[in-house]
Amino acid sequence: MKKFLDTNILLRYFTKDDEKKAYDVLELLKRIERNEEKVITSPLVIFEVIFTLQTYYKQSREEIKELLLPILNLRGLKLPFKSVFEKALEVFPQVNISFADIFNYYFMIEEGIKEIYSYDEDFDKFEGIKRLEPG
Repeated sequence: MKKFLDTNILLRYFTKDDEKKAYDVLELLKRIERNEEKVITSPLVIFEVIFTLQTYYKQSREEIKELLLPILNLRGLKLPFKSVFEKALEVFPQVNISFADIFNYYFMIEEGIKEIYSYDEDFDKFEGIKRLEPG
């Protein structure tokens, strides 16, 4: 039976602000990797983790990538759009573009979408897509 993995579980592990909880989460992650536990999480959880680590805990983009990529690759973890997250996390430290925009770019690529309606000029920095403005 699958269980849902919430944001605070990952944050306790990444921040180690509560040693006992961090250890307990580590043990859970080991069980997930061994496929003894099956969990699912949502894209919103991953976005919330990134946002919290970046804004509240002041983690660098590279640190966030290094923390999250191994979690995404746990054998017992199911995450919708996992490959989009992996691609976006790889690029995240290299560009000064929000994670949401990077994610949306790779989502578009995966869906074969070449045009986006947006006023956000950051999309002009991506290859293979064209930004359009309504009107």
